[in-house]
Amino acid sequence: MGPQPDRAQGSVVVSGAKRRQRTPGDRDDRTEAVAGLAARKAAARLLAAVIDARTPLDGLTDHDNGHPQYRALDMRDRALVRAILVTALRHRMTIAGLLSRRLEKPLPQNATALSHILHVAAAQILFLDIPDSAAVDLAVTHAKSDPRTLRFSGLINGVLRTLARAKDAELAPALIATEEAPAWFSGRLRAAYGVDKAKEILAAHRHEAPVDFSVKSDPALWTERLGGIVLPTGTIRVERLSASVPELPGFAEGAWWVQDAAAALPARLFGDIKGLRVADLCAAPGGKTAQLILAGARVTAVD
Repeated sequence: MGPQPDRAQGSVVVSGAKRRQRTPGDRDDRTEAVAGLAARKAAARLLAAVIDARTPLDGLTDHDNGHPQYRALDMRDRALVRAILVTALRHRMTIAGLLSRRLEKPLPQNATALSHILHVAAAQILFLDIPDSAAVDLAVTHAKSDPRTLRFSGLINGVLRTLARAKDAELAPALIATEEAPAWFSGRLRAAYGVDKAKEILAAHRHEAPVDFSVKSDPALWTERLGGIVLPTGTIRVERLSASVPELPGFAEGAWWVQDAAAALPARLFGDIKGLRVADLCAAPGGKTAQLILAGARVTAVD
């Protein structure tokens, strides 16, 4: 049976008009429209920047000045990318160990693009509330869209599908057996604090820290809107953010600012400072400055 119009035969698209054969380096615009693909590509790109170029994650994901590929995303996808990256980095050694069990031999040293795609997908499969099938399919589509990883798309599919099937049995033991820290660092912790306390410290590193907020007024209202609790000092603490900080209610209005609970204490200890002149030295990022102004002080902030 001869070729049918408008059907793909391998890498050649057959239609009424002649089209040249596609090469792996050609950009396929159809992949750009796949839901969720841009976020996964951004996550892999930023993971490469952190791991390969030692670029700080906070700078890459800055709301206004972050990596262009990150800023091109909408708020929902930005939050997803940051969740993937934080998870992939926080559990990097556990992820690497579980992936290596699925590989007959280690990845080549120059296969960093392949490694980053695998880690981004594995972070979703093992730790995030994302369907395994979506994480696998998007990783395969990503690999096929990049000439550096095109030939590894089958490997990615096989490794990630076996990982998804094995996670219930293998993840918990792997978390117990793996220290998410370089040997030199964990060794120093044990020397300073003892084996048991060092183990507790390393275990705590696996958990994302809560986010603290100082509010201008009405802590009860903002506790409810942000989904947190009020600490005895008046700080609002949110264990897990529902969105990225700029997307949260009250951000645009300046109703609150992110400030660690401990960092908020000094300004509160001054008592009544209304009308007093205050010099705030080394003022960045500005949380204490905002507190002092809110208390009625005449503040000169220097950094």
